[in-house]
Amino acid sequence: MRSLLFTVLVLLSFTLNAQLTIIIDDVPDYTSADADIYFAGDLNSWNPGDPAYKLEKTGEKSWRLNLPEMDHGKVILFKFTRGSWETVEKGSSGEEIDNRRFTFGNGDTIRPAILNWADNGGGGGGSTAADNVSIIDDSFYMPQLDRNRRIWIYLPPDYENTEKKYPVLYMHDGQNLFDAQTSFLGEWEVDETLNELFSTSTAVPIVVGIDNGGGYRMDEYTPWVNTQYEGGDGGLYIDFLMETLKPFIEANYRTLPDRTNTAIMGSSLGGLISHYGALEFQDIFSMVGIFSPSYWWSDSIWDFTSTTGKQQEMRFYQMCGDQESESTVPDMQLMDTYLQDAGFTESERSFKVVAGGEHNEQLWRNEFAEAYLWLFSDYISSIPENQLGNQLIISPNPAVNYISFGDFVASQTDSVLVVDARGSVVVNTKLKDNSLDVSQLKSGVYLVQIKQKDIVYEGKFVKE
Repeated sequence: MRSLLFTVLVLLSFTLNAQLTIIIDDVPDYTSADADIYFAGDLNSWNPGDPAYKLEKTGEKSWRLNLPEMDHGKVILFKFTRGSWETVEKGSSGEEIDNRRFTFGNGDTIRPAILNWADNGGGGGGSTAADNVSIIDDSFYMPQLDRNRRIWIYLPPDYENTEKKYPVLYMHDGQNLFDAQTSFLGEWEVDETLNELFSTSTAVPIVVGIDNGGGYRMDEYTPWVNTQYEGGDGGLYIDFLMETLKPFIEANYRTLPDRTNTAIMGSSLGGLISHYGALEFQDIFSMVGIFSPSYWWSDSIWDFTSTTGKQQEMRFYQMCGDQESESTVPDMQLMDTYLQDAGFTESERSFKVVAGGEHNEQLWRNEFAEAYLWLFSDYISSIPENQLGNQLIISPNPAVNYISFGDFVASQTDSVLVVDARGSVVVNTKLKDNSLDVSQLKSGVYLVQIKQKDIVYEGKFVKE
């Protein structure tokens, strides 16, 4: 009986683990027989040239990789490169493709076909950057790291026609922010999103995009050394941003340089370095957007957050998808607790998990507008409303559950419309009294229009 039980337990243990062998023997004709092919995915922090995940050459145009055993049912996301994101696989016409997905236990061998490489001239067409996006310098010097980097800038649509000054949002992975032609895994469409918000009378900032350094990305976006992946130049990278780049931007563009108008944002390791930079330099930043953060990189992140603590008011926007790595959501939840314990209030913290969201630019693109509207709500709501019609006084502003309209006579109104920042009507009703329930609205900026006989009254409010 004991022997039978032991056998059952042994067999059961085998069913709980699975291995995967990847064989690539279908590549574009122009692929060199000497090409090195790499696996890049959530198993190795999307490192495009990780030597531990380099496929073994097994034939003239054949490569093989055996992944370590994983729990049965574990899902992984990945792509193939030839050593960098500049050489990531693409669709047949050079278009972006979704991350590959595999569930352990669904067979033990796959033979994916690679249709194209990014450096084959395929990019799905020409530049998609808006006219108000430009490159400051293709080779901006980084003295703290003794390297050079391309720097992008987005200027608000009214920049050339006014003398206004603007807040500044600093973002990482600049090649993926504005232009599909330079992106490796799809662009965020930051320029299109902000231009659309501007068209709805929503104020927008200057955005500075800093290209990642390719092979230096992991080093520059990590403040601490990881025993497997090393890294640890993140402090120098943030020093470059503060000591060199920020003063240059302020000397050459009309900015609001104070901390209340300075933000930092990034995804994955870019989320990690954004978290570090904002907390370490609270005298510089007051807003931070943290998308799909790689908190797994080092346990130092937890002690750092606790010991640094809250020194000034700060807005933290954390967001990820529920289809990312197994640790992403629980790590982000834990960080929210750490931030709370460090002294940051509920109104300073926003936490969102997107159903079905994966670790990619599509998720970050879709969520960028909401993050911006929440982070910059004070700036947006402080803009003079001289573009509006007859002014409607709204309180409280910002609001949580209800807004009211002072001495407005509700019984005389014909209709009440609430329009979001994208121009969509989200509320269409009649007033029963002088207040309106807005508890179901998402965080952001809204326009209220109340029609009373032949007069339209308008006002803006921020929903926290």
